[in-house]
Amino acid sequence: MELLLRGAVRDPRVKDVLVSEVRVTDDLGHARVYVRTLQPADAKQRAAVVKGLEHAAGYIRREVGAKLGLRYTPAFQFFWDEVVDSALQIESVLAEIRADAQEEERAREDSGDEAAPAGEDGA
Repeated sequence: MELLLRGAVRDPRVKDVLVSEVRVTDDLGHARVYVRTLQPADAKQRAAVVKGLEHAAGYIRREVGAKLGLRYTPAFQFFWDEVVDSALQIESVLAEIRADAQEEERAREDSGDEAAPAGEDGA
């Protein structure tokens, strides 16, 4: 499906789209397709990508069915994949926490208030 999106759909809204996951219902009637782009996208760009794919859904469905030789091809529903964005946001918060901790550590070292390591009582 990813190869199909890269070349066959000429809508500029779906340029550089990656399919990150496809979930098909048990009856094979519907497929939820989760997508994202190579570049970070704001909410407006995300909506445009999904709209572009929805516009081309019939064509994509027909091509996938033909290429895979399927008698019945599921109807596609397209969604922006939020997982990677959430992971990046969490990583950003963790990096900020690490930076704050390192800054506090440097401040303690500079002030000379560093506590003696546990188990060493100086005797």
